[in-house]
Amino acid sequence: MFDNMHHQWLLLAACFWVILMFMVASKFITLTFKDPDAYSAKQEFLFLTAVPDAGRLPGETHFPEELKPTGKMLVEPLVYAQRLELMRNVCREDALRNLSHTAVSKFVLDRIFVCDKHKILFCQTPKVGNTQWKKVLIVLNGAFPSIEEIPENVVHDHEKNGLPRLSSFSEAEIQKRLKTYFKFFIVRDPFERLISAFKDKFVHNPRFEPWYRHEIAPGIIRKYRRNRTETRGIQFEDFVRYLGDPNHRWLDLQFGDHIIHWVTYVELCAPCEITYSVVGHHETLADDAPYILREAGIDHLVAYPTIPLGITAYNRTKVEQYFLGISKRDIRRLLPVWLTAVILKLSKPRLGQQHHIHTVYCPQGRVSLPATSFSKKFQEMTVVIFCRKAHHRLFTVLLCRRRLERFP
Repeated sequence: MFDNMHHQWLLLAACFWVILMFMVASKFITLTFKDPDAYSAKQEFLFLTAVPDAGRLPGETHFPEELKPTGKMLVEPLVYAQRLELMRNVCREDALRNLSHTAVSKFVLDRIFVCDKHKILFCQTPKVGNTQWKKVLIVLNGAFPSIEEIPENVVHDHEKNGLPRLSSFSEAEIQKRLKTYFKFFIVRDPFERLISAFKDKFVHNPRFEPWYRHEIAPGIIRKYRRNRTETRGIQFEDFVRYLGDPNHRWLDLQFGDHIIHWVTYVELCAPCEITYSVVGHHETLADDAPYILREAGIDHLVAYPTIPLGITAYNRTKVEQYFLGISKRDIRRLLPVWLTAVILKLSKPRLGQQHHIHTVYCPQGRVSLPATSFSKKFQEMTVVIFCRKAHHRLFTVLLCRRRLERFP
């Protein structure tokens, strides 16, 4: 009898192990042959939206498990929707009102180009691939049959390129287009954009625009160069001091529209006053450009010109090299002016996480700008700026509702 029971227990144990191994093998097979695109999409979706209930943001979209999208094409709209949500929340912040709001003036309307045929408005933010977007709109307006046939000297000649500015219409026509047309603009890491503007206008000047070196550069040097005996041409530190000075607007008035290459996105496009359909990122333009064309309903009519590999990628080394010689004081003065640009450039992070996206240098060591983190009710925003080595000072820019404070 004991032997029979022993055999029964052995049989049960064997059955148990067979069932267990079968379950493990099934799970392994499921994971191995699962659609890699669907898995990647689900992981990206969870990264973007999986926030604890207690920390959900007002108006944030959450999907039931059975309704969660799969596949890259279904995840894409969520990314662009979150950029717009971030922009709306920045615009609602009282503490950022002076930095995020501007009047829809003629200066802004001059930056917006119109394609009436396809009901599109494009706000120009120089140093983010605007020449190529202008070519797209020129073709759509019918001035040239293809992008390849547009002469380079015509692209920026607004008397010949058939690309009207929004400012050329009556007030009623302007409002109608602002309310009903597809509207977009492109942003870029603001510090890299400043470097690009400095190199393009004051160092290389490929389009031979002599007024940058002969008129604007001397004006900046006279006001902001500390060593008056130095005779070199404009240096990047002179440029940074000029941009970080909260009272430099009087100089901008003398420079006129030439300042469009370095003024902020707020001043160029008034994103808190104009409801844009899409905000593209220069760093992800290879994905963003086709998405914008699809959303505007013109992807079957024209394609964005081929983007050379790596040309739009964020170049951390270049940013570090340029900011290496900039004093901590000058970087501090520059940050509040460009803080809104930094925020608009970021996609909304998951609460409690920091994503190190921007890097600049202070004299003592590297300074990093992690992604902006938001409180549960968007009552405050925090951008932490810190040197990586422990003995360097820690700076925190805390934006509360009605004040801007710095804590050492």
